[in-house]
Amino acid sequence: MNKFLRDTGIHMRRNILLTLRSPATVLPNMIISLFFLFVYQGGLSGIANMPAFGGASYLAFILPVSVVSAAIGGSGGAGQALVRDLENGYFARLLLTPSSRLAIVLGPMIAGMLQLIIQTFLILCVGFFLGLNIKAGFAGFLVVMGLAAGFGLGFAGYSVGVALRAKNAQAAQAGTFVFFPLIFLSSTFVPLEMIQAGWLKVVAKINPTTYIFEGMRQVLIKGWETGPILQAFGAIGLLCVITITFAALSAKQAVSRD
Repeated sequence: MNKFLRDTGIHMRRNILLTLRSPATVLPNMIISLFFLFVYQGGLSGIANMPAFGGASYLAFILPVSVVSAAIGGSGGAGQALVRDLENGYFARLLLTPSSRLAIVLGPMIAGMLQLIIQTFLILCVGFFLGLNIKAGFAGFLVVMGLAAGFGLGFAGYSVGVALRAKNAQAAQAGTFVFFPLIFLSSTFVPLEMIQAGWLKVVAKINPTTYIFEGMRQVLIKGWETGPILQAFGAIGLLCVITITFAALSAKQAVSRD
């Protein structure tokens, strides 16, 4: 176990250093996420005057969308990093080392998760500047950070799995776009009860992104209530199990083909 943790840490640090050396790969995603936050807050904040919102701040309501979009854009870099290693032959050399296959793929995933934690912190700082007030206080702040980290790890697993199977930068990037519809097939702009289309409401109820949104909004808008928070962490836990398993199986398949 100690060797596995040490190997995972080595691969994680390598990917963090590569990101720090190329900050231009991180900035566009951060700028886009903040752009979404400013546009949605500026253009749609009037929706909060509707009775269903109960006087809640639309900034607090829409901020989770910015966080999740940052996760999809930022954590996808874990897959792109592996594609670069595959294309330049470094991944094949990694397979010759004593490191476990899971450590090789988990390192980039954790690096992507840490990148998202920093992005989420900056998004929250911008939110505070715009007047954000977290109803659940500092505990609510930690919940938002924890949910962001979990979703980042889960999406990084998917990104790594796709990259290992595609072995192509363009195909791997296209695969990450599958997650973008999940943002909009959810309670993105209005509460779930205000969605009119029956099919969309059904899709939103089975969409894990909905529960992540609701968990964050619970602590941002309403305060501390365990039900929505536990559902959010449960959805993230299930997502992580599925995507990390997918990444590990993809690594095994990549090994068998190499």
